[in-house]
Amino acid sequence: MAFEASKQDRILHVLNRLAFGPRPGDFEHVSATGPERYVQEQLHPESIAIPSDLTDRVNDLHTLHMSPIALFIEYQRPINLARKDAKADAGGDKNAVKDATKDLRIKQRVVMREAVEARMMRAIEGPRQLQEVMTAFWFNHFNVFAGKGLDLIWTGAFEETAIRPHTLGKFRTILGATAHHPAMMFYLDNWQNTAPNSPGSKGKFEGINENYARELMELHTLGVNGGYTQADVIALAHILTGWGLPKPGGGGGAENRREGGERMAGMFQFMRRRQNFGRFGAAAADPSGFYFDESRHDFSSQTFLGHQIEGGGIEEGEHALDVLARSPATAKHLSFKLAQYFVADDPPKALVERMAQRYLATDGETRAVLETMFTSAEFWDPRNYGAKFKTPYEYVISCVRATGVPIRNYRPLYGTMQILGMPLYACQTPNGYANTQDAWLNPDAMMTRLSFATALGSGNLPLENPPFEEDADAGGGGEMRHEPPAVARNGAGKVNINFDPGPHGPKMTPPDPVQLAATLGDYFSPATANAVEASPTNLRAPLILGSPEFMKR
Repeated sequence: MAFEASKQDRILHVLNRLAFGPRPGDFEHVSATGPERYVQEQLHPESIAIPSDLTDRVNDLHTLHMSPIALFIEYQRPINLARKDAKADAGGDKNAVKDATKDLRIKQRVVMREAVEARMMRAIEGPRQLQEVMTAFWFNHFNVFAGKGLDLIWTGAFEETAIRPHTLGKFRTILGATAHHPAMMFYLDNWQNTAPNSPGSKGKFEGINENYARELMELHTLGVNGGYTQADVIALAHILTGWGLPKPGGGGGAENRREGGERMAGMFQFMRRRQNFGRFGAAAADPSGFYFDESRHDFSSQTFLGHQIEGGGIEEGEHALDVLARSPATAKHLSFKLAQYFVADDPPKALVERMAQRYLATDGETRAVLETMFTSAEFWDPRNYGAKFKTPYEYVISCVRATGVPIRNYRPLYGTMQILGMPLYACQTPNGYANTQDAWLNPDAMMTRLSFATALGSGNLPLENPPFEEDADAGGGGEMRHEPPAVARNGAGKVNINFDPGPHGPKMTPPDPVQLAATLGDYFSPATANAVEASPTNLRAPLILGSPEFMKR
């Protein structure tokens, strides 16, 4: 009996760490195959079939599969043109300009809505759970704020092409993919990073911008104590001059000093005329919209982290990324973050060191580093079971996974994340969201979690309702709803969630408390088990979802 209890603990532990908690049937699957086999399955997601229904629904989200260039042309350029025409017709009247672009901005919301739905759909239903966990981990590591200008339409593409395909591969690959994506270049302002006195230095492009260079070292690679100096920040900023986006037409005049997408009004026009690519050399443009502008690059040699990097164009930046990816400081920084996420808020130093050594031995192979961690004594130490407090994202996703309820309307889910302070794609600072208990455990947040657990557990969240339709095309003939966007441009938007029962009874089919308890392996303390057993049937599911055990993973 002791062995069975130990095995049960191990099963729930692996489902809580490599997945966003169990779904109905997961506990039985891992029990049959064994936790160790489950780890290997998840480390090799290509061996796990994705249900065709899930694939079809993801494929139906058409903006998710558009390039940054296509997204700009379809969803931002019309706004720029409408604003320009309204200014000319109305003599600069701000209200007229706002009215002229209102419907287009509402239409634009579909891009972020589909990105949010795709992330949540895969996290809740996808069988390749470790890939979903690592997608969230790496996005948070390479965070961009969707509420900043053009990143409102580019963040989904950033995750889809720069993060998701590389979650378990070499770190150098995902580092390069993020460094070459317009969303990152725009968010951390490297698109404006220009060598002083270079031919392209004018207007908004007239000096060194260190933002990306600093965060590239402090957050993405070496870590804050990674041994770099301000001189290294300056050197890397010079190395990365010219990395970014196609330069707007018209130089630095007033037309190009506008905020966000308006300032980019002409940026992709020449990209549709491929003959213009040759003017800047073979390495100038990328299908994603990344652009290397030689006219703004500093071709002088730089000393960076003790390495001499000779002037030579875009390859200087690639050399710098190689140096950063292979640094022992990067190995240690990434290993610490991974161990903190998967093992404990204060991860064992010996484990972090072994993971860092595996990183260096495999040239930064993420899968190998994870395998070292998942097969370690520290990962399987019972003292670490149920020791990680769930972030709002993890809590909401794990609740819905555990209940197994079908979802057509994701708004109550990401709205709850907003209320809890963790809106998806809306962390404004480049360090991303914290994943430790001290960041999320507070009385107000617990009250919101319990309200959510009560609403979900009693069937009072409209998850089975038809999806909201505020993103309907203005020309479609139907009435357009003006719901708040998934991510507001200033980061302050809130989705209103009503956790109270409706006047006509439950808004969805309530989860079965017996099935819910079985899905979670009946892993409850005696106090929780007694409280659930003594409560009315309609309160049992809410008590399970709001229990102390379920708040942790």
